[in-house]
Amino acid sequence: MKGILFSLPLLFGLILADQAGAQSVRSLVNRGNDLYRDGKYTDAEVNYRKALEKDQALLPGKFNLGNALHKEGKLDDAIKQYEATLQSGTPAATRAKAHYNIGNSYLKQQKYQEAIHSYVESLKLSPDDFDAKYNLSYALRMLRQQQQQNKQDQKQNDRQQQQQKQQQQQQEQQKKQQDQQQQQRQEKRISKADAQRILDVLKNNERDVQKKLRARPAARPRTDKDW
Repeated sequence: MKGILFSLPLLFGLILADQAGAQSVRSLVNRGNDLYRDGKYTDAEVNYRKALEKDQALLPGKFNLGNALHKEGKLDDAIKQYEATLQSGTPAATRAKAHYNIGNSYLKQQKYQEAIHSYVESLKLSPDDFDAKYNLSYALRMLRQQQQQNKQDQKQNDRQQQQQKQQQQQQEQQKKQQDQQQQQRQEKRISKADAQRILDVLKNNERDVQKKLRARPAARPRTDKDW
């Protein structure tokens, strides 16, 4: 399947009451359209905005401004302009194009669910629109791929978390063993020290006993008893 179809048609119809004002606004929109066709989207945006300053309800100004913003990569702003044309008085054909362009803007942002919704809305108003059907099919395929990728990423993330958990448990077990070994060594050192103290006490007691024995008077030999 080839890539998406980014056709962004311009609107040309102007309905204005004041003839002088109509001429000024028409000139700005036409100039914007010429710049848009030449790929000068920023300059086209400027002219469309000037036209809208003179007539805020100008449908071609809003729609074509959305196209210029789309081309500039200002997709969220473009969507806002397209949505501004989706009013009850807007012709069905124009609303269908607006929904289609909104779908394209979402598609560029990889927001496939939103793009699908917009293409469906466009096809409700224009059921035979080949581009809308084509891009809807593309968006559906990309959504499935995105969902599959998300599942794979989630599985990978779960595996990584499990591995990290196992590593943490191993580290905790190793630390516990090290602490136990350290405690055993400490207890062993204390036992040796206690044994040495006991030996020292015994030695001191032995010296005291010997001193006391030397200090006692010598015992006289016992004589036979008188009869």
